[in-house]
Amino acid sequence: MRWRTTNTTKENIMVPHEESRGLLFGMPLSLIWGYIAIALFMTGDGIELAFLSRYVVDLGFSATQASFLFSVYGLLAALSSWSSGVLAEVFGARRIMLIGVVGWIAFHILFLFFGLSEQNYPLMVLFYGIRAIAYPLFIYAFVVWVAQVAPRERLASAMGWYWTMYSIGIGFLGTYLPSFTIPHIGFMGTLWMAIIWVAMAGALVLFLIKNQPMVGTNANVSLGGRLRELSLGATLLFKHRSIFIAALVRVICNLTLFGFPVIMPLFFTSPEVGFTMEQWLRIWGALFIVTIFTNVMWGLIGDRIGWIFQMRWFGCAGCALATLAFYYLPHTYGASVPAAMVAAIALGIGVSAFVPMGAIFPAMAPEHKGAAISAHNLAAGLSNFMGPTIATLAISSVGVKGIVWIYASLYLVGVVLTYFIHVDQPGLERKGKPAAPVSHHSKTSEAI
Repeated sequence: MRWRTTNTTKENIMVPHEESRGLLFGMPLSLIWGYIAIALFMTGDGIELAFLSRYVVDLGFSATQASFLFSVYGLLAALSSWSSGVLAEVFGARRIMLIGVVGWIAFHILFLFFGLSEQNYPLMVLFYGIRAIAYPLFIYAFVVWVAQVAPRERLASAMGWYWTMYSIGIGFLGTYLPSFTIPHIGFMGTLWMAIIWVAMAGALVLFLIKNQPMVGTNANVSLGGRLRELSLGATLLFKHRSIFIAALVRVICNLTLFGFPVIMPLFFTSPEVGFTMEQWLRIWGALFIVTIFTNVMWGLIGDRIGWIFQMRWFGCAGCALATLAFYYLPHTYGASVPAAMVAAIALGIGVSAFVPMGAIFPAMAPEHKGAAISAHNLAAGLSNFMGPTIATLAISSVGVKGIVWIYASLYLVGVVLTYFIHVDQPGLERKGKPAAPVSHHSKTSEAI
């Protein structure tokens, strides 16, 4: 074990390095297999994200019908996201994650077999929508796990690692794999392949992650008590003004991540621009390759320069500019991969600047951490819903260009909203102050 000496006003205190506290650059090492499971799960879950709308249109359905499919998916994902935090806190993150894996595989098979294969639109909407309930149970239950294990002063860093694994799955592997598999096994073969990745994630959770003890609860909690705690995840939005405003920003921050995969495949592969589907997938994948590194980078930076400052200028303002570039660069330069890559990289840098969001909510309501994370997850799910819904409602009237301006304008609204979020950031508020004496029995050490 390595130690360093910290000077205080009274005495020298021996403080353990991060490694001795089970951290690696902010990642809790006890959850390393869970982080890997997130990458595998999101690879399977995200395989269809960048091409499904194009495939549905190619089957003979309208762009509005394709967008509506994603909107229903987002709405049900939002409801599941809301409940996942408290469910994980009450029943244990590991159990909820396994339920998510089983549900995802079951309804993905139904979606492919009875929906897409039969070109039955009502069943496509039904089964794809129900599948949306399963994925938040897996990924957001793990967010609760991280919040329970990571030190408060390193929570943004731990969440940065979470979003990095998320990006590796849904963005890097989930987007680049189809660009290589579609020419060989087709769209349907690629969709069936997704089951393998989700099953591997489930195997890691089942065999390599230890049981998660119930934190802040016990087996004797009544059903009424569980329901009250679940409802608190929504009522916190109205009882706590900063949480409500932070939720609005959380909805805004990922609008393009869920809206662009609905409209941009149609725009990029249109005669007006001229990219192939494989080129589009690799351009969209470049965005997530960037976030693999910037999620960790922004987690570490945010812990030092301030969560709100970072999200205001690099997140909201940065995404507003990058969103416009995502439309105007291809519109101006046509099928220029370098020009499109510039926009994708810029958007990846901007979107990943929001990684402190996962730390802000529990920091604002530490006495109800599970409910606060549920409020965060509800907002995240609503972003999944609002991105495609804006596209569904606006594409026939204002087209892709108008939708891009709507997204960019909402990011600018987010800049203003951040001025009304008030949160005490652990570690940052202690800068410039003398370190308090640490008792012999203290379990908390200075951030290193």
